[in-house]
Amino acid sequence: MTVLAFDCAVSGMAVAVVRHGVRLAGLAEAGRDQAARLLPAIEAVLVEAGVDRRDLSLIAVTIGPGSFTGVRVGLAAARGLAVGLAVPLAGIATTSVLLAQSKPGERLVVGAIDSRLGDWFCAIGEGDAAPFVTSARDLAVRLAGRPCLAIGAGATALAGDLVAAGIDAIAKETVPDPVALARLAGDVGVEAWRARNAQEGLPRPLYLRGVNITLPDGARRTVD
Repeated sequence: MTVLAFDCAVSGMAVAVVRHGVRLAGLAEAGRDQAARLLPAIEAVLVEAGVDRRDLSLIAVTIGPGSFTGVRVGLAAARGLAVGLAVPLAGIATTSVLLAQSKPGERLVVGAIDSRLGDWFCAIGEGDAAPFVTSARDLAVRLAGRPCLAIGAGATALAGDLVAAGIDAIAKETVPDPVALARLAGDVGVEAWRARNAQEGLPRPLYLRGVNITLPDGARRTVD
């Protein structure tokens, strides 16, 4: 199984080609303007890996939560590639990828992304690990005194707020790894994603609240 996986949802972009769980090639770039840079980056990684796009088994992309623009850029490219190449498309939450990047340990793992609006997109590494929006104070209440590892973009700041709220918290700063994304998608299986695409349609953005937009007159409005 050969998977092309990429993330634009959190910070910059990261792309990898993974075969049977092993990274063949990849790159990560900081900054914005993913819409102009993503497809050339994908082509460069395929060339480095020595993989023709027609030999891909699966496309995998993060669907959010994260940057409104980044999520849409990644999904638009992934949908176009999946349809054009007639391969299944796997859509996985950013927080699920972050949780998969942590090593087993005694601490409860919290996948975390700074929303840049004073709160956090989080998922706790237990149960179905569904993402949610929370303040650091409310997260501390949910953790109920359990030591934790916050992993993600802005995790250091979150851990500091949790410590201030009485939680034994440490942090690992990182962004979603496309290799971890590819492995999560591969674990589900190509035919399972093909069936899901047929039954549910291609993956859609995962937004945890309305999106703030700026109108032509400069006013800001929240839309669903």
